[in-house]
Amino acid sequence: MALNEEVIFAGFGGQGVLSMGKMLSYAGMMKGKNVSWLPSYGPEMRGGTANCSVIVSDDLIGSPVVTEADTLVVMNRPSLDKFEKSVKPGGIIIVNSSLIDQKVKRDDVTVYYFPVNEIATECGSAKAANMVMLGAYVKLKGFISEADLLGAFLKVFGEGKKNLLPLNEKAVAAGAELVK
Repeated sequence: MALNEEVIFAGFGGQGVLSMGKMLSYAGMMKGKNVSWLPSYGPEMRGGTANCSVIVSDDLIGSPVVTEADTLVVMNRPSLDKFEKSVKPGGIIIVNSSLIDQKVKRDDVTVYYFPVNEIATECGSAKAANMVMLGAYVKLKGFISEADLLGAFLKVFGEGKKNLLPLNEKAVAAGAELVK
């Protein structure tokens, strides 16, 4: 079956939401897939709302706009409130249970609750919560490996951030462990 994954990553500015989408996009490109990455954020940036839509497909992508996502990855409660309805029936919602105390209201989707902030802190930095979440996402979906994802790290963040690679490797692996 041809791959056509449409995902929305959402949270507040500073949580690395746009970076999650960018890393998935680069990893997809490196695997020879067609990709689109469409960022959106409020004027506040850090602390304001941020989200991005990513499409990874074997087919050509006609539009970068995701209206019915296969997967929603939410890092904060306002994002869950805003995007819960955007997931197609049978889709997946992955919730950061560290910051979201509310349960998903829908019963026609599969929901995973992961305490990614606590796990990121155990890995060495609370700022790596997005990488823990991304590790869980790629493990759940299976079309991109952890190695592919980490191969995209330097493409997204540049050689200047190479020193952060070990922490991020640990965070991605910890996220993947949540799914087992």
